[in-house]
Amino acid sequence: MAQMISVEVAYATPEKQRIIALDVEEGCSVYQAAELSGICAVFPEIDLAEAKMGIFGKAVRNPKEEVLKAADRVEIYRPLIIDPKVARANRAAKAAKKD
Repeated sequence: MAQMISVEVAYATPEKQRIIALDVEEGCSVYQAAELSGICAVFPEIDLAEAKMGIFGKAVRNPKEEVLKAADRVEIYRPLIIDPKVARANRAAKAAKKD
């Protein structure tokens, strides 16, 4: 029988967040844990095939190959609404107008 490990899968919108704890087989990938968590039932807008994912805030290049360790938290990231460089430029322009 395979060894089981405990992990969490997290997703958040501005309105709500959910962290789902689950036990998975050792050797489980980030992507598999996200699928097994059932988080898409809570947030149907998630497209796991396209979603960016990470472990404790560190992005994972290939969620289907990255293997989890016990107590890892998988985070599913929402797509960016605005490019960070544009947002920074907007904030700088707004701050300059105040002066």
